[in-house]
Amino acid sequence: MSGTDDRVAVETSDRWPDDADEDVGVVVNWFAAKGSRVEAGNAICEFQVEKVSVDVPAPATGTLEEIVIGEDEEFERGDRLAWIRPA
Repeated sequence: MSGTDDRVAVETSDRWPDDADEDVGVVVNWFAAKGSRVEAGNAICEFQVEKVSVDVPAPATGTLEEIVIGEDEEFERGDRLAWIRPA
């Protein structure tokens, strides 16, 4: 095993605006830095799609281990934005 199996993905599928026609968004702000402790349910980043800003909550309490999509980077609906190591 790789040792990363217990990480939790930060995804956007369940946060995507229902009325959005676009499948591409942009991360506009990370509220938490890599290596910081995050609490489940607290907003850790914000993305924008079709001029609508959406906060993304941490799916688990733990350490923000990896940021996959940085600020001002585009991503597609369902892409992983980051990984959290639960604590």
